[in-house]
Amino acid sequence: MTTSNDIPQLASIRGAKQWLPFTPNRDFLSEPKMFTSAQGCYYKSDDGRTIFDASSGLFTSPAGHGRTEIAESVYAQILELDFTPSFLRAHPKSFQAAARVAELLPNDIDKVFFVNSGSEAVDTAMKISAAYHRARRDASRTMFVSRERSYHGVNIGGTSLSGMINNRRTFHGMMLPVVHMRHTWLPENRFTLGQPAKGGELADDLQRMVDLYGAENIAACIVEPIAGSIGVYVPPTGYLEKLREICTTHGILLIFDEVICGFGRTGQNFAAQSFNVTPDIITMAKAITNGCVPMGAVGVSEHVYQTILDAAPEETIEFFHGYTWSSHPVACAASLAALDIYKNEGLFEQARNLSPYFLKRISELASMTGVTDIRGFGMLGAIDIDPHLLGFNGYEWQKRLFDRGIHLKTTGNSAILAPPFIATQDDLDYAIEGLKETLIGN
Repeated sequence: MTTSNDIPQLASIRGAKQWLPFTPNRDFLSEPKMFTSAQGCYYKSDDGRTIFDASSGLFTSPAGHGRTEIAESVYAQILELDFTPSFLRAHPKSFQAAARVAELLPNDIDKVFFVNSGSEAVDTAMKISAAYHRARRDASRTMFVSRERSYHGVNIGGTSLSGMINNRRTFHGMMLPVVHMRHTWLPENRFTLGQPAKGGELADDLQRMVDLYGAENIAACIVEPIAGSIGVYVPPTGYLEKLREICTTHGILLIFDEVICGFGRTGQNFAAQSFNVTPDIITMAKAITNGCVPMGAVGVSEHVYQTILDAAPEETIEFFHGYTWSSHPVACAASLAALDIYKNEGLFEQARNLSPYFLKRISELASMTGVTDIRGFGMLGAIDIDPHLLGFNGYEWQKRLFDRGIHLKTTGNSAILAPPFIATQDDLDYAIEGLKETLIGN
């Protein structure tokens, strides 16, 4: 067990060389909030306190922390085969991992391209879309349609797709040709758990883009089935079905970004199955290894895959793309072990069974002063607050929650909950009581 004596002294942290991502570095260094170990649903802070992980790390660890099965698999893999390139070479576990991931995907999606993160998965999906249309001699399709208030990672392609202004404004001149549909949040749907009844017609924005730019210029439409990072925007009834219909009609590929939703978070393997809408491409990462080793993947339909391969001459590279770490042996070993845990412990079913209690408990905050909206689906939930009524904003709230013994992610003034699937009702009760207490200042 790591102790506070094993980490750098506070003065050393404040003078540290690390530049933290997505963090107000000056504020953090003035009052560092550190984890030193983790087990199950709980972190341990550097001052020895137990912190409930209400966000599964960063949507990464639904099976909880400290899983010896994954650690032992990773250790054995490093000793057996620590690295092999995936350019012109391969290793058995990469094919095993691809087959196991494909088993979880919708039936029409059965080819898997491995990457190292959600950001890489999104950019890879964009390149696959471009390669597919070029293979069909339809190379004018270079535009992508995304959505306001969406998040698709931080590489240039994903940043171009994302509809969060602070992620884009500094890099405006570097953006790719992307147009954005309206987001799906509507004030009349406030405090709706599950799919909102109103707003399905917002999918007609895609048709408007077709009418304005021409279907012959649009490669793909990409959406998060549930917009996670912005604050759990659940798709209105009929919305995803309408996107699928428009894409099919006009030869546009439909991409679901399931980096957050994938691997049981919505109660099914993927959100595509929860909403019964099958895209052409699915991106995934995070929980693919239970957060233990960086890894991502792109699931691709047989039709898209075969079209790209058939367009290339024999003995030539069909798709000029990949990463040094694609299909890394250690990542594949971690993924296989994580997928075994999900299957053997029935964690997706466990999440599905726990969801009603989780959503019921977060709904109790609706009557609290300063709470302006609550949304949720499966084991994802979000609580919006009004900082003018409370006297503190979302960033300050998450600091209060850390001090109260709860870790979660906030985006703006939305607190996002994504508990581990192994959490108990008592764990959820602890989290909800902490949220209530920090809202009223106790």
